[in-house]
Order: sequence, then structure tokens, then C-alpha cells
Amino acid sequence: MSERVDGDPAFVLHTRPWRETSLIVDIFSRHHGRLALVARGARRAGAAVKARLIPFQPLTLSWFGRAQLRTLHAAEWQGGGLMLRGHALMCGFYLNELLLRLLPEGDAHETLFDHYALALADLNTRPEVEPVLRRFELDLLSELGYAQSLGHLATGGALDPNAHYCYEVGTGVIPPVSRSPTYSGRSLLALAAGDFSQPATLAEGKLLMRTLLAHYLGDKPLATRQLLIDLQKL
Repeated sequence: MSERVDGDPAFVLHTRPWRETSLIVDIFSRHHGRLALVARGARRAGAAVKARLIPFQPLTLSWFGRAQLRTLHAAEWQGGGLMLRGHALMCGFYLNELLLRLLPEGDAHETLFDHYALALADLNTRPEVEPVLRRFELDLLSELGYAQSLGHLATGGALDPNAHYCYEVGTGVIPPVSRSPTYSGRSLLALAAGDFSQPATLAEGKLLMRTLLAHYLGDKPLATRQLLIDLQKL
């Protein structure tokens, strides 16, 4: 069945050439989730739509067609565009790659869409990017059902802020296990509360998010993560 959507809020995640004059545009839309659209003629000289199909700009997009054959009909800029630069720009592309790799196509995630828009705004204005990245990673994994609660034991028991625990994928927080990374109860409680103010919470949160993301991303590493690592070594 053919589908027509008009004026859905969306962000461009990635574009790539298609045939001689067109683009495939990967988007994250508020009401339809991650989709790929064909922007016909977008690569022609003077095509106005091409200037709008760039990441991190709030758009409304309209399209029509069937699954796998959706065609972009209109793209309107909503104002208030972001000017991510330097490290913040690379972090924005990192968020986009996470969405491209982990979001199922066509599944609406309106709350996650709002978290993404907020993360971009924070990257645009805040000097410290680590809290923004950790918060979005946790929001993404939680929204997809990949992160069990961090605020209590998997068995339902309370966490001791002064104790240390392990995290088992698919199960949650468990007592310490030999040779497995441990996380302080204080940091786990802070992560559960969305409090990234302490350096220890950021450090342990980074380790935990890396472990979870590696599990769900599989053998293919994120290109933007490796680039960020390489840049930090310069």
C-alpha cells in the first residue's frame, strides 16, 4: 500500500549518492522513526533541496511511496539550526551512527526523538560533551529495551552506594563476579537518576555504555568512535 506523509519533524542522519542525480537520505523522523528516502534530482546543479538535506538541522519532511521505495516530496527548514563545530561535530556524527546502526527501520520512537534533539542542542552550547554522550547512549539503550534498570539489583534488592557490582547484559545489576568489571553502587544510582555531575560517574558510565554498545553492535565497530579515539591521541 502506498503511503503519504506530510510535514513530519525530522533530522537527516546521512546521505549518499544514488544513480546520476539523486540521493538516498537516511532520516530520523518523529512519528515514523528511521527511514531511507530517495531525493530525486537533489544532486543536480541548482537543486534547492540539497542545501536543506544536511545533518543536525530541524526539518519537516514530506514523502510518498511504498516501503523501500519512498520518495522525498518536500523538505522545509524549521529555523534554529545548529552550528556544531570541531569535537562537538564529531560527537553529533557519533550519535547519528548509533541511530543508523541500532534503530529498527520504521519504528517510531517519539521520546527518543526528543532526547536526540536535546542532545544536539546541548552539544551546540555546552563545553563538556561527555555528559551529553553518556546521557544519550543510556536513553537510546533504554528506549530500545537494551538496558535494564541501573537503580537496583536484578533481583529487586537495593544498591549500597559504598559497594561494587557487576552488570550482566540481559539481566541487569548483579553481585560482583570474578574477572568482570565492577561499578560502584554510587555511580550506578547516579546513572539511574541521570546525574552525570561526578567524574567517577562519567568514567564508570563510559565503561558500562561501551560494554553494552559493543554487545549490541556486534563485530563491526563504529567508524566515528574510532575517529574520535584517533583525534584524542593527536
